Amino acid sequence: MVSAMLDRREAVKLLLAERGDLLVVCGLGSPTYDVAAAGDDARNFYLWGAMGGAAMIGLGLALAQPQRQVLVLTGDGEMLMGMGALATIAVQRPPNLAVAVLDNGAFGETGMQPSHTAAGADLAAIARGCGFAAAEIVEDEAGVRRLAARLRAIGGPLFARIRIAAIEHPRVLPEQDGVAIKRRFRTAVGVG
Repeated sequence: MVSAMLDRREAVKLLLAERGDLLVVCGLGSPTYDVAAAGDDARNFYLWGAMGGAAMIGLGLALAQPQRQVLVLTGDGEMLMGMGALATIAVQRPPNLAVAVLDNGAFGETGMQPSHTAAGADLAAIARGCGFAAAEIVEDEAGVRRLAARLRAIGGPLFARIRIAAIEHPRVLPEQDGVAIKRRFRTAVGVG
């Protein structure tokens, strides 16, 4: 039932409302548009053409910046493509990393074909099976608020599957030049 699921854009806005110093790695497509719509920020690392790579980039960033909280915000299609990253993250156990998957059960970038999660693949159970001690399913606004509060506390790695409605929003396109994104982000992190 679409009306009972979260609106992706509103969920992301709520998740990042009080982000503090949080570093955000955005997965390909809609997660990037949603993060940009919530407010462009130099601490947002937007990915273009890196399908399946968001979680591993987030892991590298969390290991390189252990004093900073890192959120990987991606979609179910991208996470399914890079599922092996969950095992690697669970082995490394960075306490400052959270992976949140916006799960609409569809491959939004290629025409909204049903994804594996629509057929029953449970990404939270997969994360637990890989070794995540904290893997949850978020299905309402209160759950998004609880997740937002957890992002500000060391204690990861954390995995969250955020169930969202399969609704397309207008694209909010942030910077698309990879070199410019990298430079801006490095400066914001203090290594540029």
